[in-house]
Parts: sequence; structure tokens; C-alpha cells
Amino acid sequence: MEIMALLKSFIYLVSSSLLAPVLLLLSLLTIRLVIYSGNFFALWLGRKRLPHRVDAIPSLANHNFSDFPQPVRSFSQKLDAIKEVEQAELAVLNLLRDTEHQMWKSLDHLKMLIRIGPGLGLIGTLIPMSTGLASLSQGDLTRLSGDLVIAFTTTVVGMALGLMSYFFFTVQRRWVEEDVKNMELAAEVLMGEEAGREGKKQ
Repeated sequence: MEIMALLKSFIYLVSSSLLAPVLLLLSLLTIRLVIYSGNFFALWLGRKRLPHRVDAIPSLANHNFSDFPQPVRSFSQKLDAIKEVEQAELAVLNLLRDTEHQMWKSLDHLKMLIRIGPGLGLIGTLIPMSTGLASLSQGDLTRLSGDLVIAFTTTVVGMALGLMSYFFFTVQRRWVEEDVKNMELAAEVLMGEEAGREGKKQ
């Protein structure tokens, strides 16, 4: 019986000690997401200024990269720099895969925040609820009301973080898919041009 009481006390101590880190993490993640919202808006504004419909193949063949977003322009410039090296085809493929990997990796923090935000909100809800119920049994309504405020606000913040992160991730995933497609087209066009030049030399 003493062991059970000891285990309960230990678990309660661990649970109670998690409240402060959870509140700190929620606060930091909220600040981070607000800052990221500004970056997202800047990306959206930059894409909004581009032509809505671009015939990608002729534009890439003519090296007209101004109609494409910044990731595609940067990738195309790197392609021009490596097309003269030995084993250019392998170098282009490696650049394409590395760039694609980095673009998808840049979305990992949003994918994690989609789950972490609501999870932290739930933890921040359950911990004060347990102490609030203990206060209710002792008739301490003041502490109960304070615990309930913390419980409900952490739920709202956690859910808001998850929803905003899901929105940002969904939109940016579509952007990444579109950019990767144009990068693959740019690589194909470049390698086609190089193959044509080599054929003429022969």
C-alpha cells in the first residue's frame, strides 16, 4: 500500500512539474508562429505578383526565369553554373535531389507543430484540471477558477497553433510541389539542350 501511495505521489509530482515547461513551450511556439506568419505573407505576396498562368516549357527553354518563384530561379541559376562540369547529368540530378530535399525539410517544423500544438494544449488542460479537482474537494473555489482558466486557455492556444500550422503547411506543400515540378522541367530542358549540342558537335 505504501508503494502505491509513493507511486501516486511520484506521478503527481512529475505531472505537476510539467505545467511550467508546457506553458513556456506554448508561449515560445506562439511567438515563433506569429513571426513565421510574416514570412509566409511575404512568400505569398511574392507569388501573387507573378503571372498566374505560365507556359513553363517555353519559358524555361528561353531561360526566362523571371516568371517563376524565387526557388525555381535560384535552382535554374545553379543549373547554368554546373552544366559545363564533367558528368553534368549526375551533377544536375544531385542538385535537383538536394534542392527538393531541402524544400521538403523546410516544412518539417510545420508538420511537427500540427501535432505538438494540440498535444501541448491537451497536457496544459489536464494538469490544471487535476489540481482544480483537488481544490474543489477542499472547497478552494478561487484556486479552482484559476486552474480552469489555465486549462481552457492552453486548449485554445494549442488548437490555434495546430490549425494555423496546418493551413500554412497545406499551402506551402502545394507551392513546393509546383516548384519541384518546374525544377524537374528546367533540368530536363537543360540536359536536352546539352545533348543537342553534343549531337551537333559529333
